[in-house]
Amino acid sequence: MTPDDYFAAQPEILRRIRAAVRKAMPDAVETISYNIPAYKIDGRAVLYLAGWKEHISIYPIGAAFADEVKPYVAGKGTLKFPLAEKVPVALIARIAKWRAAEARAKRKK
Repeated sequence: MTPDDYFAAQPEILRRIRAAVRKAMPDAVETISYNIPAYKIDGRAVLYLAGWKEHISIYPIGAAFADEVKPYVAGKGTLKFPLAEKVPVALIARIAKWRAAEARAKRKK
């Protein structure tokens, strides 16, 4: 399965999130890992995105957005966004951009 195959079978909101993540992480390589889309920088997965029956999840997240993501925390490093509610695409894009910057900072060390 390719990322295009995965997203073709998902709701429109996930395709909008995909576009926002790709814009936030232009140097990331989109692939499939653990049967879900992953975004890799320097060969290392820095963000995973998955569509489920009733929610969308992203993994991992950091402490930088603790207050904003509090309603969505579903476990250590996991956010769940219910499809029955408005999904905060801009917040997800900001998290993706932060994860990319974090990966680049690690590369420089």
